[in-house]
This record gives sequence, structure tokens and C-alpha cells, in this order.
Amino acid sequence: MSENFPSTTDHQTRLQTPLGRVRQNGSAKSGTHHWWMQRVTSIALLPLMLWFIFSLAIRAGAPYEEFAHWVGHPFNAVLLLLLTGIGFYHTAGGLQVVIEDYIRPERRAMVAGLLIRGACWLLGLLSALSILRLAVAAA
Repeated sequence: MSENFPSTTDHQTRLQTPLGRVRQNGSAKSGTHHWWMQRVTSIALLPLMLWFIFSLAIRAGAPYEEFAHWVGHPFNAVLLLLLTGIGFYHTAGGLQVVIEDYIRPERRAMVAGLLIRGACWLLGLLSALSILRLAVAAA
């Protein structure tokens, strides 16, 4: 056959549609974005976690009031909100990969993914609410 026209067997063994080949998308369509977001959130979490661990180490054994006063500073409250938001987003994305790789059948994977996303959203919102309440009460 001519090189311009692939044979039927070549076309059947490819995992991409012709439009996908033109757009250079794989069969999953969004794998690159997901991979990239995991790397970006990892890089963002590194300085935030170092700041958080260092801040807690300085205040080890301090009374509740001192810690609440520390959270009451707007800079610290914003960094804590960023840490929890990015942390839960990163966790949900990482667990999604584990589910996609190891849970079968597809229906079970979908349910597990929804449960994990819901739990991450719920825990993230509860964490944000707790940080905000503590920050407002200390101000």
C-alpha cells in the first residue's frame, strides 16, 4: 500500500484517533496535565512544608494561646491555607493515580475516586474553616 494511506491493520492497532494524532493527544487526553500538576504541587509544597515544620519546631511546647496568636497573623494564616489547599489537591491527584492503576473493574475505580475526591474536599474545607476561625479569634 502507499505510505499516505495506512493499511487497515495499522489503523486498527493504533490507540489514537486521527484527530488525536493531529492534536498530539494520547488516548487518555489529559495525562500530561495531570502529571504536570503533580510536579507543580510537589514543588509548591516543599517550601510550605519546610516553613510549617520550622514554625512548629520553634513553638514546640508553647501554650495554645501563643500558637493561636501565631496563626492570627495574616501572613501565617494565608500560608496555612495554601498549605492545606495545595496539600489536599496533591493528595487527591496522587490517590487518583493509585486508583486508576490498581482498582478494577472501572465502576469500582470510579466510586473509589469519587469517595476520595469528596473526602479531600470535605477535609480541606474543614481545615480551612478551622484555620480561619482560629485566625479571626486570635485577631
